[in-house]
Amino acid sequence: MVRELLKRHGKTYADEAGITLRDTPQPLYQLLVLSLLLSARIRSDIAVASARALAKAGMKDPKRMAQATWQQRVDALGEGGYRRYDERTATQLGRGAELLLDRWGGDVRRMRKDGDVEGALREVPGIGPMGVSIFLREAQAVWPEYQPYLDDKALQGAERLGLPKSAQKLAGMVRKDELAPLAAGLVRVALSKEVAEDVWDAARG
Repeated sequence: MVRELLKRHGKTYADEAGITLRDTPQPLYQLLVLSLLLSARIRSDIAVASARALAKAGMKDPKRMAQATWQQRVDALGEGGYRRYDERTATQLGRGAELLLDRWGGDVRRMRKDGDVEGALREVPGIGPMGVSIFLREAQAVWPEYQPYLDDKALQGAERLGLPKSAQKLAGMVRKDELAPLAAGLVRVALSKEVAEDVWDAARG
């Protein structure tokens, strides 16, 4: 079941958004932006497309995001199809970029050094508990101290597949470098009965 899940639906959301995740400032910032976009009540494919559009427009780091005009941010979000919340989100992205520059020198890694990443993330406009979970589910690929990060949404997906509803037991079924893909796949199962059925059918052979 886990092998089929990883094979069929184990692509991380960062990968989908074209982010090559490393423990360096730019990709971590792009992941932060993606986490903000994904945490709104909007389809994940639209959030991913909008993250790609922001990057395409040059807003790949907090300095460029802050320097962009509000309208440029709105236009990029619109290009990705993120129209329902585009005006509010454009404002949040600008304020968040300025905060990150002022408080952490534009480097998300400094939140990690401060020792309270979750608290720091929640200070960013638009990042609530869900945004924190999305960020850390993906960031565990480069921040191993958060492994295994399988939040309630991921565990809900595990339960739907009849897998253990325990982060530690699930982690024992995969390699450490598969934890972020596993989390992404389980979230997709939690969000879609069709994905769950696809995994079930494949696992049954």
